[in-house]
Amino acid sequence: MNKFLGKFGDEIYALLRIVAGYLFACHGAQKLFGALGGEQQALASMAGLAGIIELVGGLLILLGLFTSWAAFLASGEMAVGYFMVHASQGHFLTPINNNGELAVVYCFLFLYVAARGAGKWSIAAATGKSSLE
Repeated sequence: MNKFLGKFGDEIYALLRIVAGYLFACHGAQKLFGALGGEQQALASMAGLAGIIELVGGLLILLGLFTSWAAFLASGEMAVGYFMVHASQGHFLTPINNNGELAVVYCFLFLYVAARGAGKWSIAAATGKSSLE
């Protein structure tokens, strides 16, 4: 499989970054605007702050602009969210049972994106400025 998919590694990573950024931004839109079946949260609340990080961070990750910084912040937000919201419901080591599975996946996915940077199909790559990663 590596012989076939390996040559598309950069493109597959770009798709991962773009799709994950888009989906993360959708979670922010749910919290900030009540869009996509979500419930609007007060801006001056923990959920409101999470919504800002998710919307802005998700869009930056999607676009490949300040990607490493945005992804690192998003990863941290998901770690805090897991421990504050999900782990407190019990079943600390079983995210499936405390509905924290998505938070854990986002946490580690964004940690990987923070380490790898914007990559292909990004504003940083298009401008040739690594400072935008």
